[in-house]
Amino acid sequence: MVTGFSIALIVFSLLMVLLVLLHKGKGGGLSDLFGGGMSSSLGGSSVVEKNLDRMTIIVGLCWFVTIVVLGLLLKNTY
Repeated sequence: MVTGFSIALIVFSLLMVLLVLLHKGKGGGLSDLFGGGMSSSLGGSSVVEKNLDRMTIIVGLCWFVTIVVLGLLLKNTY
């Protein structure tokens, strides 16, 4: 069970790095490579950026829960 959560933590960590790098910064970002910078609306961020924000929040929550569960499993193991 610890091995499964360790693998999940590695996967979620890599996804978090990828999603954070895709976000648009002050000078643009990697999301511009995939068409994120193509559509700009007057009122704020585009649909691509909003979906990227949602995905980042969901993966971040899964990452946090995985760390907590893994910590509890390792605490009870030793």
